[in-house]
Amino acid sequence: MPNKEAVLQQLFLREVKGAPIVERNELSHCDIQEKELVTWCQQKRDFSFDEIFESHWIKTCTAGYITELIFSQNGSLIEFTLFERLKTVGHWELIDGLLYISIFKHENQYDFVVVANSSVNIHSAIEYKNNELHSYLKLAQTKTVSRCFN
Repeated sequence: MPNKEAVLQQLFLREVKGAPIVERNELSHCDIQEKELVTWCQQKRDFSFDEIFESHWIKTCTAGYITELIFSQNGSLIEFTLFERLKTVGHWELIDGLLYISIFKHENQYDFVVVANSSVNIHSAIEYKNNELHSYLKLAQTKTVSRCFN
């Protein structure tokens, strides 16, 4: 499981520097200015358990693939393609304020760590497919609709 510092540095390079995604084990070779990293980290926050369980999120990647994630309180999740409603399953875990997700599709496993944005509920992650660097993701938390109508 990747450590928080490596996850943040990897995402920082993608979001601030616009660099291609860098493998976590290659971060020591990258030019990361501490002041820029600290400023970027101030725009991030830790997730809380209450905002994740029993919630629906929209996930998209740089290739345009869009899915809906439904998080259960027990750590399981269901993913549906947004329009065809093809179902896959996975699990999630909240560790040190980061959201660790694994999704299983046929023989493939997708793993990513979501970093929370502090100003809006659109978060980001770097995804691995079968332990290989795969994609940059954006995930948006949806809001529950109140059932009280007048």
